[in-house]
Amino acid sequence: MHRNPVLAEHYADEKRLDVLLQLTANTIRALTMDAVQKAHSGHPGMPMGMADAAVVLWTHFLRHNPVDPNWLNRDRFVLSAGHGSMLLYSLLHLSGYDLPLEELMNFRQWGSRTPGHPEYGLTPGVEVTTGPLGQGISTAVGMALAERHLAARFNRPDFELFDHFTYVIASDGDLMEGISHESCSLAGHWELGRLIVLYDDNKITIDGETRLAFSEDVLQRYEAYGWHVLRIDGHDRRAVREAIEEAQLVEDRPSLIACRTHIGYPSPHKQDTAAAHGAPLGEEEVRLTKIRMGWPLDPPFYVPDEVYTFMQDLTTWGQKAQADWEKLLARYYEVHLEEGHELRHMLEQRLPVGWDADMPSFSTEKPVATRAASGKVLDAIVPRVPFLIGGSGDLTPSNNTRARQMARFSFENKEGRYIHFGVREHGMGAILNGITLHGGLRAYGGTFLVFSDYMRASIRLAALMQLPIIYVFSHDSVGLGEDGPTHQPVEHLMGLRAMPHLAVMRPADATETVEAWRVALENLWGKGPIALALTRQGVPVIDRNMYASAEGVRRGAYVLADANPVDVILLASGSEVHLALEARKLLEEEGIGARVVSMPCWELFEQQDDAYRASVLPEGIRARVAIEAGVTLGWERYVGEQGRIIGINRFGASAPYRIIYEKLGLTPHRIVEEARSVLQNVQAS
Repeated sequence: MHRNPVLAEHYADEKRLDVLLQLTANTIRALTMDAVQKAHSGHPGMPMGMADAAVVLWTHFLRHNPVDPNWLNRDRFVLSAGHGSMLLYSLLHLSGYDLPLEELMNFRQWGSRTPGHPEYGLTPGVEVTTGPLGQGISTAVGMALAERHLAARFNRPDFELFDHFTYVIASDGDLMEGISHESCSLAGHWELGRLIVLYDDNKITIDGETRLAFSEDVLQRYEAYGWHVLRIDGHDRRAVREAIEEAQLVEDRPSLIACRTHIGYPSPHKQDTAAAHGAPLGEEEVRLTKIRMGWPLDPPFYVPDEVYTFMQDLTTWGQKAQADWEKLLARYYEVHLEEGHELRHMLEQRLPVGWDADMPSFSTEKPVATRAASGKVLDAIVPRVPFLIGGSGDLTPSNNTRARQMARFSFENKEGRYIHFGVREHGMGAILNGITLHGGLRAYGGTFLVFSDYMRASIRLAALMQLPIIYVFSHDSVGLGEDGPTHQPVEHLMGLRAMPHLAVMRPADATETVEAWRVALENLWGKGPIALALTRQGVPVIDRNMYASAEGVRRGAYVLADANPVDVILLASGSEVHLALEARKLLEEEGIGARVVSMPCWELFEQQDDAYRASVLPEGIRARVAIEAGVTLGWERYVGEQGRIIGINRFGASAPYRIIYEKLGLTPHRIVEEARSVLQNVQAS
């Protein structure tokens, strides 16, 4: 059992300990009220109601080190109910993280490290960006999976390198959101016993009492998922302690502890009301609540010295545990040479020398679907890149996401590196976030591009946190054919391109697909996740003896085929690049010089310097035609005012893909017509 030994050594007097726990919980309540009141906005109710349970968790069980918030084997704490951010900020401040009291006073203000909802990478000790409900608990499933996977791969007798817990505080809203149903079902299926969730069962939401829309028996539902469940009084600190102790002993099931609490406790007039959820209590109510707690009215943001001493004393457990762990790791490297070599690469996220030595090459004799090429790449790199782990949302044979050498991750084989998520795209997205946030692993996940809609909120958080996740989105256009418009993405490329910190890569052929994977694994984007948009249908493999090297993919866009002089520029991505090449030949027969630019990744292209971008798209060549099997919105930035865009500003159709392309005007002859027309207009202007 993991329990803070400092309590037994220095705080053995139960009465004295209980006084300190009460004082600490009230400190959190007072800091929360003051911060929300000063900011004139925020959510005081949840931190006030969960202060008792949170203090027990942080003092008795959470093994962490404020001096080094990134220690790999620390316990993770995820505030899934991110609106209650002052609970977390107060705990971080009191525990000695680099979050001074001035930051709490600056809650929700420009430039502060205490934003309205916790943000990973901004505030020391924040494990994951939360606020969109359901995301935190679902991300925690990924963290718990990563811990169990690494333990299965590397723990040896006398070398328990990975044995930490993942703790969550979740709200009614978290457990209503569909994503939590997806991820928690998987957590039970995978028997993630080191995941422990404290459910703030306060029965209040923004609209009022939860019974307005929420009457199911949550514990029965979680029991059906395969969880260990408990129900306690969340203000009874002994009950909280005993429940967590019991949960720690359950190795084969995650645990849900329903903590019945009172939102806004102990506010005289707003406790147990929706008014305590998302607005300041008001100066008079703050005053009355402090009086009820026996708390000084002045100064605001008052913290008793004994609370600082108590909370920071307890963190010596984590500091010693980290020092012991680092010694254990050093011995592990000496005793287990082969495993240690692999683990070192994983912890450093360093690609081994020769990681791409077996990359496939492709013949120009027959078309290859880029999804199939991606599968060949995975076959080549998985044995050489030990930190790569991933899976698919029940589309493995369609996404080509499982390498031949990958064993399945399961409750029986947690060492496996291939994850079957089932039909749970949104849960998959959040779990990928958690795996990556944990450290030591790099996650990828696959589904059809059209179903990226189901996981968009998780992708957005990955982008916000700048996580280097790889999304394998196959069936990228109307080119998937007979499945019809329900499965044919048309707006999705532009929708994803609109998201900051996300790079969308749509390779033109199998060779560009190889380069796209190199870009992804070498993290050349460097700002967040990468989405690979891959074809279902076969596309011609471009003859690189005739055309430019696919290494240009690294720069986002490159001149694939040129002319002298250049009269018109044809820009395209993905499967439409070969249409542009065919149109170029037809234009050449008419004496029109056409440059073909392959544009697999706008975001990488925009990162290039002005000189390179001008060399690919010279300002003086205004006759331009863009071709992409999707909505045209956005291409204006590259074709300019006089250019033309050939795309699909409607939904698709059910038919063989060649017929769809012909009927929707995605043909070389259509490109030639538009090129002639735009060239005439430019010349006449």
